[in-house]
Amino acid sequence: MTVQQISPVIPAQGRGFRAYTAKHLDQLTARAGLAEPERLAVRAVATVLPFRTNDYVLEHLIDWSAAPADPVYRLVFPQADMLPPEDLEPIVALLARGAPEREVQAAAHRVRMRLNPHPAGQLALNVPELADEPLPGVQHKYAETVLVFPKQGQTCHAYCTYCFRWAQFIGEPDLKMATDDMSRVITYLRAHREVTSVLITGGDPMIMGAAVLRRYIEPLLDPTLEHIESVRIGTKSLAYWPQRFLSDPDADDTLRLFEQVNAAGKTLALMAHFSHPRELAPRPVSAAIGRIRAAGAVIRTQAPLIRSINDEPACWSSMWQTQLRLGLVPYYMFVERDTGPQGYFAVPLARAAEIYRDAYSSVSGLCRTVRGPSMSATPGKVCVDGVAEIGGQKFFALHMIQARDASLVGRPFFAQFDPEAVWLSDLRPAFADRFPFEIDAQQGGDPDSDWDVELLAPAG
Repeated sequence: MTVQQISPVIPAQGRGFRAYTAKHLDQLTARAGLAEPERLAVRAVATVLPFRTNDYVLEHLIDWSAAPADPVYRLVFPQADMLPPEDLEPIVALLARGAPEREVQAAAHRVRMRLNPHPAGQLALNVPELADEPLPGVQHKYAETVLVFPKQGQTCHAYCTYCFRWAQFIGEPDLKMATDDMSRVITYLRAHREVTSVLITGGDPMIMGAAVLRRYIEPLLDPTLEHIESVRIGTKSLAYWPQRFLSDPDADDTLRLFEQVNAAGKTLALMAHFSHPRELAPRPVSAAIGRIRAAGAVIRTQAPLIRSINDEPACWSSMWQTQLRLGLVPYYMFVERDTGPQGYFAVPLARAAEIYRDAYSSVSGLCRTVRGPSMSATPGKVCVDGVAEIGGQKFFALHMIQARDASLVGRPFFAQFDPEAVWLSDLRPAFADRFPFEIDAQQGGDPDSDWDVELLAPAG
């Protein structure tokens, strides 16, 4: 069966964009050669974790002759073993007997709550206050950067199976971060002159039309916000729907908005997510990149290191070299975060450091703008610099690229070597009683603060 034979979600008028959701999974996974029991297990996973894709991804990125082992197929489609059997099998049984939807969703909810839906204190620690009230849909973790989650941008052209923001897409309002009140955001920014960069994130802000996107970006150009130097947009659209900048009805209006940001004297940076070299290959991608750059925007690239998708050095060196040829700036290799199916996708930190080192050493200096492997953890972005041998013993060498406590940025520290460690909470300090970011009340820390406790607690 081809995609053309599957009825998609009705497309937005004039866009040509066609989305496929969980209700299409049985037909799509049959195309990948999955037997009926395997398809049922995939559907069970999709009751817990979100699924969405589109015809561009299906027809231009996935190698169906290699599915279900194809890396881009695995990037988009749920896998049965993303959930442990004790979580998966009860939902499979419910689906098999045609249980009521409310019963299926109740079981899915119980599993979700064990998957650490908001890692690194996103709701407990990062939400700022304005006039002693929380500012929903905004995060302020690092002094100089504020994140804004536009209400209309909390979906994507397609979902990645590893996405750490999966809780934005599952229809549970209590887990969702979103705002449509830019007036309060602007008031907050005026009161916080230390902020120099605003990241519009999601979901994917580029799912919004130009007129809606303008409502979030144009207020940031107000002359009273001269301390805002850059506006960033986190997006996967270049990989999953490059037509957003080419043939969508509002593509030209979007690029004019980018030009407006540049004309206001601020940097517009697209933080583009590319997870596999194949995403860069189609001609529409290079054409879209050319138009975005011509509008004055810079494009920086980033992705997590994901087992079975991009966990080989050649994959990364190929991506960085292609990105450089296209005029992009390689920026981050991230470590898979401690949420969702982390256990399925995680690469041990020791192996991650090897992959990064081998890829980094094989590219030119212009590609070496990239940083990593980096863990976006509760205290900040922790970079694994490698494995050092000291006195005949192995240790992890680390430093903080970014931190809640700015005095910790760039400070090297060490951890006991653990070949199985996949996250910061798996590590134990070396040559000290605690890590630099762990609070010491005797040294002036806040004994009532609990973010370091959260850091060391296991996910899920």
